[in-house]
Amino acid sequence: MYKCMIMEFAILSYLLVLIQLISVIVVVAYLLTRSRIFSEVLDGHPAVKTQVILILVFGALSIYGTISGIEFMGAIVNVRDLGPMLAGLLGGPVVGIGAGLIGAAYRLSLEGFTVYACALATVLAGFFGGIIWLGCRRRFAGITIAVLFAILMEGFHMILVLALCRPFDQAVIVVSAVALPIILANAAGMFVFAFIVENLQNERKMQAERDTLLREMERKNTELAIAAEIQKSFLPDTITQIEGYDIAAKSVMAKEVGGDFFDVIPLEVVPLGTGKLGIMIADVSGKGIPAALFMALSRIVVRVNATWYASKPAAAIRDANTIISHDSKSGMFVTLFYGLMDSTSHTFTYVNAGHNPPIHYSAADNTLSELEATGIAMGVLDDAQYTQDTVQMAQGDLLILYTDGITEAEDYQLEMFGLEQLKKVILATHTLPSSDIVEAILAAVSAFTGDHPQSDDITLMVIRSQ
Repeated sequence: MYKCMIMEFAILSYLLVLIQLISVIVVVAYLLTRSRIFSEVLDGHPAVKTQVILILVFGALSIYGTISGIEFMGAIVNVRDLGPMLAGLLGGPVVGIGAGLIGAAYRLSLEGFTVYACALATVLAGFFGGIIWLGCRRRFAGITIAVLFAILMEGFHMILVLALCRPFDQAVIVVSAVALPIILANAAGMFVFAFIVENLQNERKMQAERDTLLREMERKNTELAIAAEIQKSFLPDTITQIEGYDIAAKSVMAKEVGGDFFDVIPLEVVPLGTGKLGIMIADVSGKGIPAALFMALSRIVVRVNATWYASKPAAAIRDANTIISHDSKSGMFVTLFYGLMDSTSHTFTYVNAGHNPPIHYSAADNTLSELEATGIAMGVLDDAQYTQDTVQMAQGDLLILYTDGITEAEDYQLEMFGLEQLKKVILATHTLPSSDIVEAILAAVSAFTGDHPQSDDITLMVIRSQ
């Protein structure tokens, strides 16, 4: 009973001393993980210089594990193998064996009846660690494998002592006293270091994910900026006026760029004829650069066909639709309203290709009517047919052309601004100039939505007959 108590006390004492030793080793190893060279280690491709540094550092730690050990019956209770094990797990067989040879050489210089078994175990610790590194595809094995390796390696170390050291009885006494503290201490040291490495790997992974996310956000922001520039470049800088009419228009871009656009034909380049003006407003499906490019295509195609079919809006939209449909390979489409304003006859001849019906205010009876669709959205069917209709524009009449960014604008309760509220604003402001009506409608929408973010582009055009 007394001998057992002494043995238990000795084992506990050895364990406490060994834990102190591994604390120093782990601190040094941790500082190494924070150095610039350690990124090569985590990448699995340490340069020759890095391998040499690992060999020297972990070899020195192996020597330290011996120097700071406790002498017991001609053997040394130590954590010498921890350095080479770590070296192998981090840098491969060459690094592990190199560190093991340094630790083994120093152990050989101290002699003792366990000298050869301990020296051999130190070299094998580095070698086996390197084999595990190769088996894990040149990566650190992780906490579970690393700790299990430390336990098995130190168990194997004890078997070598029993197999090679003589006298055998003395070897049995040594192993009985030191096996448990050595195994536990090395396993604890391996656990702490493996935990540090795994956390470092997780940090690198999270950093890589953050970098990827930032690059993606930067790419998206760049894409949206490009799309916004494309969209902005195709909007008229000034609104061409025609005798007898007051025209005003404005676009308010959302955070995500869409494909809203408006146009007045001609600007200064190709007149349609004396006293005539082409009016267009449209909304392309989708967002970002694809929508902006599709918008640019649609605008150019419609503009060219409008100048070709000067007095035939339906024919212009029909041929434009055929071209757009052939080029629309991604399922995109555009709702568009195009009309021909004639100051001589005071008429507005239009084609509504699936767009939000513009609102006609009649000054004669103070009523509102809608210019319904005369065909489907462009880009859906290449042989779609379109008809045109005409509305008389008497003095004081208004035409309000808009995209769904107005009527579908939402407040914080996700309720929409709606067509009825738009009509109320029109009736309340119908005596104002076109530009003032535009600002009044936009102000009403803004007041309705409040702080709720704008989810779609808003484009608005008001035409007053004078």
